[in-house]
Amino acid sequence: MIRVDGRGFHRFSDRYNFEKPNDLRALTLMNESAKVVMRDITDVILAYGDSDEYSFVLRKQCQLFERRESKLISTFVSTFTAAYNQLWSVHMGPDAPLDVGHMPTFDSRAVVYPSDKILRDYLSWRQADCHINNLYNTTFWALVLKGNQTRTAAALRLKDTFSKDKNEILFSEFGINYNNEPEIFKKGTILLRVTKDVTLKNPQDLSERQLQREEKKLKKAEIQQLHIDLIGDDFWNERPWILNN
Repeated sequence: MIRVDGRGFHRFSDRYNFEKPNDLRALTLMNESAKVVMRDITDVILAYGDSDEYSFVLRKQCQLFERRESKLISTFVSTFTAAYNQLWSVHMGPDAPLDVGHMPTFDSRAVVYPSDKILRDYLSWRQADCHINNLYNTTFWALVLKGNQTRTAAALRLKDTFSKDKNEILFSEFGINYNNEPEIFKKGTILLRVTKDVTLKNPQDLSERQLQREEKKLKKAEIQQLHIDLIGDDFWNERPWILNN
């Protein structure tokens, strides 16, 4: 699994006036940048992202760069960063040009998970974290932007609160039903490669010509974007090919 994270994105989002608590333009930009990576690197079978991070799951048989960590992380982070910069004006608009002194940059890491269960646990953790952070941010910015509280006062108000407390604040004070918030904000984004007539065998079992043919099919494959639960079993039971490669 290769994870790409934004560097200093709190300051970066303030610099370019991202909408609070969520900027759909910025999330779309992240998703489209991740799709560029998936189209370029066909060993990616699933990607999950929210906020300023994306996790790319490579299939078990992946032999890209002979599995060298430095090559993998540098290729993923450079491809993602290049796509993000290239697509910036498309999604953020011409009125917010990038300043050379405040460019978007990302870092990257590689992790090998020893079992399907631990990989699922990791992805479940990221989606649970997305929900926890979004509920907090939705409540925090409601207090600041609609309740006219300072950021310090809002943070103190939310200190030691539970999910039910935040839901109560949103509903009773601002008429916001958190359950009705867009799923992309609450669950993040899942990207899947929809393949047809692709063998997906071990690359070492294919001839060079067969490998090129399969690679071409994978690059042309549709990338499906979902905003659904991946913590429960239903997601995985309905898509057994993800873990079965």
